[in-house]
Amino acid sequence: MGFTLSYLGLIVLIPLAGLFLHLTGMSWQEFREIIGDPRVTAAFRVTFGISFLAALANAFFGFIAAWVLVRYTFPGRRFFDAMIDLPFAVPTAVSGITLSMLYSEQGWFGRFLPVQVTETPLGIFVALTFIGLPFVVRTMQPALTGLEKELEEASASLGATRWQTFWKVLFPGLLPALLTGFTMAFARAVGEYGSVIFIAGNMPYKTEIVPLLIFIRLEQYDFTGAVAIAVFMLIVSFVLLLLINLLQLWRAKRTAG
Repeated sequence: MGFTLSYLGLIVLIPLAGLFLHLTGMSWQEFREIIGDPRVTAAFRVTFGISFLAALANAFFGFIAAWVLVRYTFPGRRFFDAMIDLPFAVPTAVSGITLSMLYSEQGWFGRFLPVQVTETPLGIFVALTFIGLPFVVRTMQPALTGLEKELEEASASLGATRWQTFWKVLFPGLLPALLTGFTMAFARAVGEYGSVIFIAGNMPYKTEIVPLLIFIRLEQYDFTGAVAIAVFMLIVSFVLLLLINLLQLWRAKRTAG
């Protein structure tokens, strides 16, 4: 216990405490002016808006991918299941460069698309979808594995269609896991940096994300502005972490019940 608390204190708590301590030298009005700056608010809209859309897409397609991997047996299933973890293993910078090359105007995919992907919000969406998909799939798989087939058989014996069985019998039990995966994918997307900067174009007010803006403030020696933005993002992260824990607690209670 002592080793664990010491490790957490040195690696996590002390650096975070130092961040908040640096903020104490700033007035509330100064903090509001920094956060309310048009460029900062535009970066927040880009980061949170596209992260939310990417998490929604991951919730939908991640659910389908997890369902197929758990419920069906087909050639190459283990390979595709292993490929789900690829965004975890590949450095984010490598992911960003790869996506940028694939979806550029002359890239393998980009040349056939009717719209431009790189240097647009769509490019950010693609990058955030790529890095967030495994969170939904890996959260859904244990929940799908734990489904009791007797429930489906009983529903079918009572005359329910497959859609009615899924929507009214299976989906309510899967909803907590799906919400947890969605929240984890959203939290991951909000803090993403490496895979986005190579494909986004990083244009202020259009495709500039908050993590990049913090880095720019540091390069300009605007430590106060960087700390204010970082603290705001840290508060958002705490809220998301609390939400994830509450969803997991709700899921555990539903499973136990």
